[in-house]
Amino acid sequence: MAGRCPVSSSALLREFLKRLGTHSLTRVGLVACLICSWLLFCPQSFAQESPYIITYDHYLEEPGSLEVEYFSTFGTQRASNDFHAFWVEFEYGVKAWWTTELYLDGQSTFGDSTVFTGVRWENRFRLLKREHFVNPVLYIEYERKNGADKILKEVEGIDVESDFSESNATLRQEHINELEFKLLLSKTYKGWNFAVNPLAAKNLSNNPWEFGYAAGASRPLALKASPNRCAFCPENFNAGIELYGGLGDRYHLGLHDTSQYIAPATAWNLPSGWTLRISPSFGLNGNSHRFLLRWGISREFSGFNEMLGHFFGGRQ
Repeated sequence: MAGRCPVSSSALLREFLKRLGTHSLTRVGLVACLICSWLLFCPQSFAQESPYIITYDHYLEEPGSLEVEYFSTFGTQRASNDFHAFWVEFEYGVKAWWTTELYLDGQSTFGDSTVFTGVRWENRFRLLKREHFVNPVLYIEYERKNGADKILKEVEGIDVESDFSESNATLRQEHINELEFKLLLSKTYKGWNFAVNPLAAKNLSNNPWEFGYAAGASRPLALKASPNRCAFCPENFNAGIELYGGLGDRYHLGLHDTSQYIAPATAWNLPSGWTLRISPSFGLNGNSHRFLLRWGISREFSGFNEMLGHFFGGRQ
């Protein structure tokens, strides 16, 4: 079950703010420090996380909970230097049917430079209240990034390895404003989860619509929980596989000149509330990166809305 911050902590927070005064800039300036302290000391919630890094299932964030995630992608390139792309996610459960998420992206290309590449704002809306044979979720994302972005969170259109071969100084000159839409179709049956995510993306320019997909299947190593608290119990591990790639654009729909990947994936849900993920991806054709290694760490915290309510003096 989800933990909650002690009442005494909230009282101390209110007293601390009272002594500092009510100057708005002072209060807003303290938000980052208070959030960091809350993340360190507020009890976490426990959840069985999926191993997917590219594919989405139909499960949303618990209302009022915040999940903080960090992911890395190491990529090889045949015509240029290898790179390390990374992003931070802040995922918040607004309602039982609505989850919103903010991404901050960056990358380092070996022998070149390290650059900040953009921000993404994602929203997922569950379309049906109860579980059905197939559970649809509508995904809408706005991206404001530059051409040096290499996190490869999705593959769309005719994105291929050679697109990333230019220097960061050249790539970052391209500015991209894009809307991305996905229909997340997911079903869990006897412990197995099956998910398919068709996507359509539109650069807010004269570029054509681009298409892609991701699909995954996963299952915990054990469905029955151990009576003892342990880190290496089989039920703490969730393994699966993902398949993803581009499907061309409105003028050239299909697999021709696209890149395609297959990726086994594993998640380790620790009793402390942290989740570790690792997923090596292998290119399936000559247009793809030969190898991508993704890994991530995340932790979910309940009571984030209560903390903000106390800080700004709102009512629960």
